[in-house]
Amino acid sequence: MAPTTGRVDSADTAKATTNGSEPAPDLISGGHLVAKALKAEGVDTIFTLCGGHIIDIYDGCVDEGIEVIDVRHEQVAAHAADGYARITGRPGCAVVTAGPGTTDAVTGVANALRAESPMLLIGGQGALTQHKMGSLQDLPHVDMMAPITKFSATVPDTARVADLVSMAFRECYHGAPGPSFLEIPRDVLDAKVPVDKARVPSAGRYRASTRNAGDPADIEKLADLLVHAKKPAILLGSQVWTTRATEPATELVRRLNIPAYMNGAGRGTLPPGDPHHFQLSRRYAFDNADVIVIVGTPFDFRMGYGKRLSPDATVVQIDLDYRTVGKNRDVDLGIVGDAGQVLAAVAEAATGRVDNGAVARKVWLEELQGVEEKAKQKRLPLQHSDASPIHPYRLVHEINEFLTEDSLYIGDGGDIVTFSGQVVQPKAPGHWMDPGPLGTLGVGIPFVLAAKHARPEKEVVALFGDGAFSLTGWDFETLVRFDLPFVGIVGNNSSMNQIRYGQAAKYGLGRERIGNTLGDVPYDEFARMLGGHGEAVRDPADIGPALLRARESGKPSLINVWIDPDVYAPGTMNQTMYK
Repeated sequence: MAPTTGRVDSADTAKATTNGSEPAPDLISGGHLVAKALKAEGVDTIFTLCGGHIIDIYDGCVDEGIEVIDVRHEQVAAHAADGYARITGRPGCAVVTAGPGTTDAVTGVANALRAESPMLLIGGQGALTQHKMGSLQDLPHVDMMAPITKFSATVPDTARVADLVSMAFRECYHGAPGPSFLEIPRDVLDAKVPVDKARVPSAGRYRASTRNAGDPADIEKLADLLVHAKKPAILLGSQVWTTRATEPATELVRRLNIPAYMNGAGRGTLPPGDPHHFQLSRRYAFDNADVIVIVGTPFDFRMGYGKRLSPDATVVQIDLDYRTVGKNRDVDLGIVGDAGQVLAAVAEAATGRVDNGAVARKVWLEELQGVEEKAKQKRLPLQHSDASPIHPYRLVHEINEFLTEDSLYIGDGGDIVTFSGQVVQPKAPGHWMDPGPLGTLGVGIPFVLAAKHARPEKEVVALFGDGAFSLTGWDFETLVRFDLPFVGIVGNNSSMNQIRYGQAAKYGLGRERIGNTLGDVPYDEFARMLGGHGEAVRDPADIGPALLRARESGKPSLINVWIDPDVYAPGTMNQTMYK
């Protein structure tokens, strides 16, 4: 965050005139105070859909050099703010109008909560002078947002605007990160107050570091457990990326020779081909390991609520949030702290041992590599399938082959993205984005918008299910309008196939297509209509060349790939809700 004095410069204010000999004090509006507080936090972009309640914030952003990215739906604005936080490591910000503008953003805020993504949603509100009178778009926003945010409040006075913005950001980082919400009534936002009456917190001085290394005694315990473990395994979850813990995580697993599995935003912590990078043997490892360390991942549905870990293993959980540790499953050791700080401290505590067990664990890694290879060989024929319609494994294989060291991959969908999770491997940390545990469809285009805007030098590759793309796809036009090229692929089976499988499994083939069948939409034509690049692919041999042409087009693109609707991902078929 750039340093600032905390005072408001007169160049940014309005100076009133009086009939007296002394000039009136410099004045500043609520919208300009919002912009100053955003700048103090290091926010350089807001995502928004315009409304009369919020336009003074735009005026302030122009003066502060904060870019205004306007979208076509408030859900997109909120998802983009979430994506911006994940990409940059700074909190994202979305600004929406009152009433339906704020309710449209609820899904994006809820997704950020479950994904532990720090963002601020600012919503408009009717004037305080019209409170409870039925003003335009009046709703109880604060009450609605309270259950899905870490902080939800109304700004009661113009002089408090910047103060409340900084307070909201501070709450975003209490425990595990998450979203905050502020509503600002229209008269509070538009009013001007004397500069010396407005509190404008200084950058870097209104919230403390959250980097906690955990209890030193517990660090020593974990180091001892790992040094003496014969068959350890570690799961590196999203908090490894949130805390930018790639280096200490890599150092720990390499120094102690520990097999590492990655999920969520933790994917890419180790590059494909690294001898400690494992993917397909996780179930085997968790069934046979003697020590399992879970970093930054709750025992939620993705972990079978903790039941997927061997009951005989010593289980250690590391998390930013005290409430997450030991939830749904007992642990042998729980450490609350920043993943980077904790893992670095554990590696240091294990240093200097006469024998840290690394050499002896070579046999365990070879055992897991054998399991990996067997699973890979079993699936390989499907990844090279020449079938038509195209097998989903062939599509995701081609995407994985297409990715470069600089490609940032985004998955938005159900069944097709479940396929991709087994095959697509990002080649660097921070190069994988998915919704997170809320399972929200429609994040793809907003995440592309955030990623390409924040990191224009990166190639962005996004895979969509046709149902997922339909939810927020109109903001493809926003990408065209802001000249943000990316390579998009729609795995088109004209179905919400993950749900279709469940209905067939529970109710029989006669009722498999109730409420889940979509039209045969030519998304390539949609892309071209909006000024992007579009192609349709029906032959698997054409996938690779089409991806290359999309890359070379320099435009937002959609490759519409017609895939087999009667093939389902193993992860879909194994979902407990369908059993």
